[in-house]
Amino acid sequence: MNNKRVLVSVATTIFLLLSGFCNFYSVVLAETKFTWGPYFRIRHEYWKNWKDMNNDLLDNRNFFRVKSSLWGNLDLNKDINFYGKLTNEFRAYTYFGGSTPSVPDKSPTKKGYRFEIDEIVFDNLYFNIKNIAGQPLDLCLGRQDLRGFGEGFLLADGTPQDGSRTYYFNASKTTLRVDPNNSVDMIYINDPRDERFLPVINRKELAAYNKPASDKIPQLLNTTDEEAYSLYWKYAGNPSYDMKGTRQLALEMYYIYKIESGDNGSGYQASKGRINTFGSFAKYAFGSWALKGQLASQFGNYGDNDRQGLGGYAYLEKNFYNSAWKPELKAGYIYLSGDKKKTDKVESWDPLFSRYPWISELYMLSMSAETGISGYWTNLQVWRTELSFKPSKKTKITLWYNFLRANEQVAASSIFSGTGKNRGHLPQLKAEYSFSDNISTYFLAEYLIPGDFYKNKSEALFLRSELQFKF
Repeated sequence: MNNKRVLVSVATTIFLLLSGFCNFYSVVLAETKFTWGPYFRIRHEYWKNWKDMNNDLLDNRNFFRVKSSLWGNLDLNKDINFYGKLTNEFRAYTYFGGSTPSVPDKSPTKKGYRFEIDEIVFDNLYFNIKNIAGQPLDLCLGRQDLRGFGEGFLLADGTPQDGSRTYYFNASKTTLRVDPNNSVDMIYINDPRDERFLPVINRKELAAYNKPASDKIPQLLNTTDEEAYSLYWKYAGNPSYDMKGTRQLALEMYYIYKIESGDNGSGYQASKGRINTFGSFAKYAFGSWALKGQLASQFGNYGDNDRQGLGGYAYLEKNFYNSAWKPELKAGYIYLSGDKKKTDKVESWDPLFSRYPWISELYMLSMSAETGISGYWTNLQVWRTELSFKPSKKTKITLWYNFLRANEQVAASSIFSGTGKNRGHLPQLKAEYSFSDNISTYFLAEYLIPGDFYKNKSEALFLRSELQFKF
C-alpha cells in the first residue's frame, strides 16, 4: 500500500471530522490549549539461558535500550482534544549470543553489535470527542493505547513484536456512559504485522521485498495481521452504599472476536484463526482486604481445526497501609489452558492482546521456545505470592515467588523433556526509587530454576536497570 496515499487519506479524514465536530460544537478559540513534552528512558538488560535453559548453548544477551518520545496535546475545548506522539527506540549490544554470521555485523561473539538510531514511528495519533450531540457518548478514533480493561488480561499491547517500544492499537473506541457507575465500550481494532497506515522515518525494507540484502529488517509489530471487535461493559462500583465507604465492588463483562490472518505468521499463529472470547472480571474490596478474579472462555477455529480454551486468575490481597513501610500482601493462582496431544481440537489459550510481561519479563521470553512467539502466554499454571513495602516515600520494594507448571506436556526436543509438567520456580525482585514526579529508576531481577518440563536444568537469569524521565 502506498504510504503517501494512506497518509493523505488519513489526514483528510481527520481534518474533515475535526472540522465538522468543531463547527457542531461552535469551538471558541479562547478555549484552545496546547501542551507538549518529551520522554526519555534508558535501560540496561542482561539475559542468560532465557530460551534453552542450557549453559552449553549461546543465547545470552547484554545490551542497552534507549527510548525517546515527543508528545503534543491540543484541547480545542473541554470535550475535544487531539493527541500525537512520536517514538524511537534503539539498542546497542555488547554481546549477542546465538546469532549467525548471515546477519550483517552480528556473530556469536561480536561485541558492539551494529548501532543505529532506528525507526521513528507514530506511537499515538488520535482525536477524542466527549458528549457527542450533548449525549453521554464519547469517541476516540485513531492510534491509541487501550488501558483499564480487566487489568490487561486480554487487552493491553497491540504491538507485541516491538517489545515495550509501543503498546498502541489502531482502533475506534466508542463509549456510552449509561450512568456514573456503568459504561459500555464498543471497540474495533486493526493491527497489521508491520506498519501500513502511517509513515515511518528512517525505515529500511526487508530484503524479501526485493531490497538490498544489507538493508536492516524493519521492526515487526505483530506475528501476523490481526483484527478484532469487542463489546465491553464496566461497573465502576460505588462505595457510598456502605456508610463507612470501605466496601467497593467492580464488575466487567466482555465479548471479543479476534481474527488472526496467519499470513506470514509463525509458531502458534502460523494458521488463520478465529477466536470468540467471553469473560468477566470482578473485584470486591472490604476494609484492608480485597478479592479479585477473572475467567474467560474461548472457542473458534485454528486453520481447519476447532479450538476451545479457558483462562483466568484469582487473588486475595491484604494491605497494611496504617503500618510502617505500608506493606501489602497478595496471593493468587493463574490458569491458561494448553493443547492436548491426543485430540484434533486446539485447546491452547490464546492471549489475544496480552503478549506482554504481566507475569514475568524472563518467562515471557522463555515461552517463545515453546510457542514460536514471544509473550504467547498459554499452557500454564502459576501459584504466585507477592510482598511489597515502602521503606521511604520515594522507595518501593516488591518481592514475588512463582511456582510454574504446564497443563500439558509438549513434544521432546533439545529444550523440552517431553515427559514433565514442572516448569520450575521463579523468584523476582524489583526495587524502585523516585527522585521526583518526573525522574525515576528501578532495578529488576528474575531467576528461573527449571523443573522437569525442561531437558536441561541450567538456571536462567534476567536483569534490568532503568532510568526514566517523563514530562
